[in-house]
Amino acid sequence: MDPELELSLGAATHRREKAANGVLAAVCLAALMLPLTFVGVAVATPAIGRELGGSPLALSWTTQAFMLSFGSLLMAAGTLADEFGRKRVFSLGVALFGLTSLALVFVPSLLWLNLLRGVQGLAGAAALAGGSAALAQAFEGRARTRAFSLLGTTFGVGLAFGPILAGVLVEHAGWRGIFVSGALIGGLSLGLGVPRMEESRDPEARGVDWPGTASFTLALVLLTWGILQAPQSGWGTPWVWLLLGAAGLALWLFIVVERRALRPMLDLSLFRYPRFVGVQVLPIATCYCYVVLLILLPIRFIGVEGYGAIDAGLLMLALSAPMLVVPLAAAWLNRWFSAGNLSALGLVLAAGGLFWLSRVAPGQGPGPRVWPLLLIGLGSGLPWGLMDGLSVSVVPRERAGMASGIFSTTRVAGEGIALALVVALLTGLLQQALEAAASPGEPVLLAARQLAGGDLAASVASLPGIERQQWQAVYAEAFSRLLQVLMVITLLAALVVRATLHEGRHPQGGAD
Repeated sequence: MDPELELSLGAATHRREKAANGVLAAVCLAALMLPLTFVGVAVATPAIGRELGGSPLALSWTTQAFMLSFGSLLMAAGTLADEFGRKRVFSLGVALFGLTSLALVFVPSLLWLNLLRGVQGLAGAAALAGGSAALAQAFEGRARTRAFSLLGTTFGVGLAFGPILAGVLVEHAGWRGIFVSGALIGGLSLGLGVPRMEESRDPEARGVDWPGTASFTLALVLLTWGILQAPQSGWGTPWVWLLLGAAGLALWLFIVVERRALRPMLDLSLFRYPRFVGVQVLPIATCYCYVVLLILLPIRFIGVEGYGAIDAGLLMLALSAPMLVVPLAAAWLNRWFSAGNLSALGLVLAAGGLFWLSRVAPGQGPGPRVWPLLLIGLGSGLPWGLMDGLSVSVVPRERAGMASGIFSTTRVAGEGIALALVVALLTGLLQQALEAAASPGEPVLLAARQLAGGDLAASVASLPGIERQQWQAVYAEAFSRLLQVLMVITLLAALVVRATLHEGRHPQGGAD
């Protein structure tokens, strides 16, 4: 080969690699914002309630408002990224996330906090969809798998250090400091990463499917609202049935719209393929064995058991620290073992950790909880490090924005619904236990809702006839039964993943 031509090709390759690494740096920096604010708000919920007030239902929207707007708009954001440019949508999302984080520092009421959390979810959808699509365009083959594994590890860093960082901020700077950290990280991504990104588009993009987006968002909001309202109003009340029925009608409308759309945001025909279904099961499974614990455990440790925010954050490290290394280890193991087998194994390990944690006796200190939490984190980390890479393999490369949107929507929408269902189940278990201990006519349902939200003092005030130690025993028993339900769900998901994603020995063996 001509030396000059070889030098020119080498220079071009170097420029492409440099640009790709710039995209990776920008997206990974931005990826730190999302888990920090997600788990940080969970740690800060008791402090937010003390300062801004609000019922357990209103406080639950500090998390749900973010997750609903995030999950319902991800597919639309992916389509916008394909049409108008992945870098542009990503940059706008990061900038809006940072500005919203700053605005949250000055909120005067819980209503404003929840509204701005909804806007923050919209910004997060744009950042994640645009960034993931940009990564899929910048890398190919094995390099793409490694890039998405690094993205998963970055999320793991945020999840691992989010609770302890939030605990430090809450105790020394107040809960508003959590949002300052999100704004600072967004600024770093904009200043250091985005200038190194190159723009990319899908030349065949035809715009956002707004009827599909609207009907899907409506279905998700109504379903979550109905599930959250049920513990307060009762599952058999007309209001709850109206919300759930309207959610079903909106979902039916979404399916009709998508079937008739020329280019829908969700290609329903993909659900005919078992591997596509298996990929979507992975984020749903990790919702029940891992994500819901990121929200419920800080509330339990701080609100019910009386831990300080820093101590609770340190204990949460046992659950989230494996996310620092396990996703990268999963990508390395994927050279020899199929992603389906590794993911199924991880879910079985997580289910074992859930059962182990459910058997820890009430009143024990942090020590006996560390090992089952580590096992849950280890097991959850295996599919966590593989599912992002799998998600972009289910559609053609040119539709990377849609692929990212579908998978991320399944993940985030599943998280919102899972959290609502788990909180409703915990409330029901607490109500059942308290009815046996309380006198007739006492406000058992109110006390159960308050206890599920971590407000032990309010629960004691609602039912003063029950001693404080008995309250903690009731909570521990209900939480143990909840963990066993989560274990069963995780095992069922492992079976589905094993059946749909099984490939035997990895087809590429140990090749790079």
